Amino acid sequence: MKNVLITGGSRGIGSELVRLFSESGYRVAVPYKNSESRAEQLAKETGALKIYADSMKEQDIKHAVDVFETEIGSVDILINNAAISSFSMFTDISLEEWNTMMAVNVTGAFLYTKYALDTMIRNKWGRIINISSMWGIVGSSCEVHYSTTKAALIGMTKALAKEVGPSGITVNCIAPGLINTEMNGSLSEDDLKEIIDSTPVMRMGEARDIAEAALFLASEKSSFITGNVINASGGFVV
Repeated sequence: MKNVLITGGSRGIGSELVRLFSESGYRVAVPYKNSESRAEQLAKETGALKIYADSMKEQDIKHAVDVFETEIGSVDILINNAAISSFSMFTDISLEEWNTMMAVNVTGAFLYTKYALDTMIRNKWGRIINISSMWGIVGSSCEVHYSTTKAALIGMTKALAKEVGPSGITVNCIAPGLINTEMNGSLSEDDLKEIIDSTPVMRMGEARDIAEAALFLASEKSSFITGNVINASGGFVV
C-alpha cells in the first residue's frame, strides 16, 4: 500500500482525509502546527504519524518530509491541504496579512511539493493533490487574498502536471464549495442559507465528499487524469 502525507490534516477536511486514507489501508502522516491535541487524538484513532511542522518555515517542511521518509518511506502521495482564511475588504488587507496567507496557502504547498518530488521522480510514480476552493475559480468578495491563493494553486497544478507527467506523476486539484467545517463557522445563518439556496444539490458539502474525491485521485483508477480541477461545489460553480 502507498504512503500519503496530508498537510493541515488535524482538523476540517484534513482530518477526514486522514481518516479515510487510513481506513483504506494507506500509511498516513499528518504535519500539524497549532492543533497538537487534535493531531494526537487523530493519531491514536487512525494510527497516522503526527509530525510538528510550521507551514511558514522551510526548515520545518523539509524536516517533516525527512521524518516521513525515515519513519514511513517514500512520499507516494502528497495532499496539500493546509490553509488559512479570513474576511476583509481589499483596502483593509495589510501587507502582513497578504504575505501570511500567501506563505501558508501557496508557498507551503510549493515547498512540500519541492521536497517530496525528488523521490517521486526517482520512483517514476507519484500523486500530488492540491486542495483549492471554488473561490479560486470564481473569486469571492471580501476574500481577495484567499481567492488569490486558491487560484494560484490551480495554476501550479496545471503547470506542474505538464512538467512531471513524463515521470509518472499526476497533479490534480480539488476545488471544494461550501463545506461543513470550522473554517466556515464564522458565516452567519443568512450567508449559509444564501449559498445553499444557490447550490443545485441544496446542501452544504461534507468533508467526506472531498476526501472521497481525493481517494479517487490518489488511486490507479485516475492514472490518465492530470492537470485537472475537480469542481466539488454541489453545482454552485458550473
